[in-house]
Amino acid sequence: MPVWAMAQNTAWPDTLRAARGQTVYFNAWAGSERINAYLQWVAGELQRDFGVNLQHVKISDAGDAVKRVRAEKQAGRKDTEGTVDLIWINGENFAAMKRDGLLSAPFAQTLPNFQWVDTVGKPTTLVDFSVPTDGLESPWGMAQLTFFADAKRLPQLPQSMNELLALARSQPGRITYPRPPNFHGTTFVKQALIEHAPDVKALAQPVTATALEAQTAPLWRFLDALHPQLWRGGKQFPQNSAAQRQMMADGELLLALTFNPNEAANEIAAKRLSATVQSWQFAKGTIGNTHFVAIPYNAPSKAGAQVVANFLLSPAAQARKADIDVWGDPTVLDVARLPAAERARFASAVRPGQLAQSAPALPEPHASWVDALEKEWTRRYGV
Repeated sequence: MPVWAMAQNTAWPDTLRAARGQTVYFNAWAGSERINAYLQWVAGELQRDFGVNLQHVKISDAGDAVKRVRAEKQAGRKDTEGTVDLIWINGENFAAMKRDGLLSAPFAQTLPNFQWVDTVGKPTTLVDFSVPTDGLESPWGMAQLTFFADAKRLPQLPQSMNELLALARSQPGRITYPRPPNFHGTTFVKQALIEHAPDVKALAQPVTATALEAQTAPLWRFLDALHPQLWRGGKQFPQNSAAQRQMMADGELLLALTFNPNEAANEIAAKRLSATVQSWQFAKGTIGNTHFVAIPYNAPSKAGAQVVANFLLSPAAQARKADIDVWGDPTVLDVARLPAAERARFASAVRPGQLAQSAPALPEPHASWVDALEKEWTRRYGV
């Protein structure tokens, strides 16, 4: 732990006292009933144990909250005059807030529960889309590109983008991916980029016009070959992963994709997918990242926001979040290092649809590549 973090950690009782009675406006994606229900549980725990009132501000895109904070700064709002106390964030949105000075002082490593974060085994807890977090955001959950399919319809699972292309050619019209800039669709494109880029290390650097042209040339050749074999000839794409999942469940498509390795197990438990659906990741790995919570520079309830972030890192909250029947979002903690009683919270039997074996998590390209890729994809394939 950095010296500054150790010094501030001793002041945690002061943070708890300051937080009591505060209302924390948490801007978080609201597109999942399970996640919304989980946050309602969190709110109840925080109110009971810490006297903090958590209000879930339901948003469809974290970028909207970022724009609001930026507008407040441009309007001259001071450091307690904002409307956002905490934001669920990662990737290009975090990079933009860090670059533009829209975040509060570093806080993540001062949180008592940060000691349990697996910063070694899960390095993306400290690096967000190749951008160092520098304590400006606190890890909340893990994500990794995962595919799922009904084993009765697809017994042989493709293990790379090139094998996926071969499958699409043998089963035309039965493969697709969500339309970028939907993040699942953009992630599919980034996976193809990583597998085909001449120099993968170049993707960790801020994008330039020269790098974009050089590194994406094989990607566009791959997509040019893939798209004619896709659902509706690659002329239309599902709007999101939920639509693709339903098309797979209906038998229209052979497979679907997600960024939550436990999604298929969630859906099987909810009886929305067949128990014969199985999940997998490509043999050499798929893109993985961490999602975080961050505190804007002008959050009125900074102490309360830190208490929320710390609770979200608690073994109790992380274990509940990881529960297939609750959310199924993988933990950021190093479960093996937890005290035995806390470790026991994570013990559960393997459920139908869960990954049989995790593949390596491949690092995200630098956040600046996202917008560049989406614009070029739209220019080439948008209708």
